[in-house]
Amino acid sequence: MDTLLYLLFALAYLGLFIFMLLTIRRSGIAVLSNVLILVITPLIYDNTILGIGKWIGEGALLENLNAARFWLHAIFTPLLIIFSLDVLRRARVNWANTSAALWITVIYTLIAFAVELVTVVLDLSLKAETKYGILSYSATNSPSGPPIMILMVTLALLVASIFLWKRTGWFWMFIGVALMLVGSMIDIPIESGAITNAFELILLTSLVLTKNHQDKNE
Repeated sequence: MDTLLYLLFALAYLGLFIFMLLTIRRSGIAVLSNVLILVITPLIYDNTILGIGKWIGEGALLENLNAARFWLHAIFTPLLIIFSLDVLRRARVNWANTSAALWITVIYTLIAFAVELVTVVLDLSLKAETKYGILSYSATNSPSGPPIMILMVTLALLVASIFLWKRTGWFWMFIGVALMLVGSMIDIPIESGAITNAFELILLTSLVLTKNHQDKNE
């Protein structure tokens, strides 16, 4: 079941990737929120590797492919913080257009990246595991509790979504972030390890729709 789900998620992200390319053609490459495509691309890879892991089989190849998942996650996920700032700028939130806001956002993004780098990636230790039919390599050195980097990114997205809703009436970004938060906090009684990825897909879809909405209104 999970094998099919991960491969379907990969196809869904591929669809978002293609849709993003079309929006870039319309809005231009210079729009800062185009960083979203850099976040979506590794998610295609991530879900694909999870989906086909059992066919690759346990060994060095699959371990290295999974190690790349952690590196891509650490490098590109913090870019959602920059996306959050651009959402506010395009919504004409005055303070978001200041140089101070830009510098704070850049520093906050670098801190989020550094935290993930230090706590997980630099000392990455992997072990093979099979869960719900999915063969993958998980990190044995991940800190207990919610990942700090993800909390930092989620906070930026949540704040941006609230300001966007209040400023323009567009609430779909907030819905996506809220569902992601609920999905990560509640233990859903479903025999699947792919449920978190489903909420991630909902979140990224809401972000792509938000960018498209702002493109149309400019």
